[in-house]
Amino acid sequence: MEHSGTTISPTSPLRFRIDGTVVSVRLPRHRIRRFFSKPSCPIPPAMLEYRLRPRSIGEGMDLETLEHIARQLDPDAPQRASLASYVMEYAERHWSGVEGALAFVQQSHPGAGLAEHAFREEGRPISEVLSILEREVDTPGAHGGSGRHFAFIPPSTQIAGALGDYLAASTNKYAGYFFAGPGAVRMENLLLHWMARELGFPQGTHGNLPAGGSLAHIIGICAAREAAGFKAADTPKICVYLSDQAHHCIAKALRVAGLGEARLRVIASDDHFRMRMDRLQAAIQQDVAAGNRPWLLAPTAGTTNSGAVDPLEECAHIAARYGLWMHTDGAYGAFFALCEEGKQRLVGQHQSDSLVADPHKGLFCPFGIGAVLVKHLDPLRRAHAYAADYLPTPPDDLNELSPTESTLEFSKHARALRLWLPLMLFGVSPFRAALEETLRLAQYAWEKLQSLKGFDPVAAPQLSVMAFRLLPPSGDPDAFQQDLLANLYREGRVFLSSTRLGDRLCLRLAVLALRTHREHVDEAIDCLARAYKQAITN
Repeated sequence: MEHSGTTISPTSPLRFRIDGTVVSVRLPRHRIRRFFSKPSCPIPPAMLEYRLRPRSIGEGMDLETLEHIARQLDPDAPQRASLASYVMEYAERHWSGVEGALAFVQQSHPGAGLAEHAFREEGRPISEVLSILEREVDTPGAHGGSGRHFAFIPPSTQIAGALGDYLAASTNKYAGYFFAGPGAVRMENLLLHWMARELGFPQGTHGNLPAGGSLAHIIGICAAREAAGFKAADTPKICVYLSDQAHHCIAKALRVAGLGEARLRVIASDDHFRMRMDRLQAAIQQDVAAGNRPWLLAPTAGTTNSGAVDPLEECAHIAARYGLWMHTDGAYGAFFALCEEGKQRLVGQHQSDSLVADPHKGLFCPFGIGAVLVKHLDPLRRAHAYAADYLPTPPDDLNELSPTESTLEFSKHARALRLWLPLMLFGVSPFRAALEETLRLAQYAWEKLQSLKGFDPVAAPQLSVMAFRLLPPSGDPDAFQQDLLANLYREGRVFLSSTRLGDRLCLRLAVLALRTHREHVDEAIDCLARAYKQAITN
């Protein structure tokens, strides 16, 4: 094997002759800077072999050569600055384009182009990688930062939360065990104590910041299991009570917690989609009479389907009367208690034994940070805490609960920075204002919807989610809702979703995105009016 010259430059390709065949290779600029200290320099023979025989890494290479190759994973300061500048420029382009971007982009086979860019031995330039990311990942589907995102529970892309996540990943501080990451652990506990105070929970409340609501439910339900002292043989007699509007993740959490064979009592909801208290009491009394063991009451503070809030104060009274653990699903709605109007709509929430709340919903953080508050420390620790010989013993005077004692996770990311940084930078007041604005916008949207032709009110907003239908002059109403959604998705200006309430397919409009303001609600109503006309015409 031979090459055409003894030096290389950032601009000229290299030409090699291998068994009579000429091969041309252009090395990326950053790889030249990595392996060579000058713009032009001799090519190490081992590097030639690596470039031409990528699958032979380790074969015949000395330790120094392997180190040179491996050091690509640890760029130097100029390279880090260059990579960061590309990423920050990309992020800024995203932030700047949020307002004008479509809320939803419908494509055939979205993201399928990723398969065309297989992982290979040789890397790609950052510009090419970001281009793939933009085209295949960030463009199709819903725009998570758009103020016109009204589907599901709308997410938000808060800049300070994103920066907090960047800092957490950059420093990679361990946040699971106090001895290794005392500051990160104290930060998580500080946030949990702040949440407890704001939501009316007593001093001594503990909890965890998991990745989201599903894991938070598992944590709370496992604590409730330990508080009851259940054995495996008890499971068939255990009774769980929740409404027909409860989120499926509660049943999933029960299964994961080893309680999949428990008796799940699904309580009918009223005309406003709230759990009926008369039906709840009747079900409990029937189970007591039958010799079963009523155990868990799981009301919802803001259902996903319609935003309904179960009668939380009455639930708390019933739970106390029959000795039930009250585990409240406030993943969507709990943080509305930070503002005055929301607090009035969530009376009784603070009487829960455990409460799930998602900062990536109600506090506008990036995806991947949930929260669970548990009033009773001992069962929480019994469910999750384990000792390990390789872990050092913490100081005797330590009062901090390590997150590993209250969750399934051990390799714990310092995700608390996603919330701590925004609270430190902006204070609490903007969060209270944003939540109050959200509740008022929901009422505004409900009033505006009533001006639309064919409007059929199904569920008025109790928090910030509403369900409705736009009925056609004739024909199948369910099929018509699907046509409306299809028209909205093709246009892409606003993003709504649907749900089924009873036997009716309904449209859902959820107000919670950080950038949703009155003009975005107005645009959503206009888009619905156009979609209706188009559906009627078709």
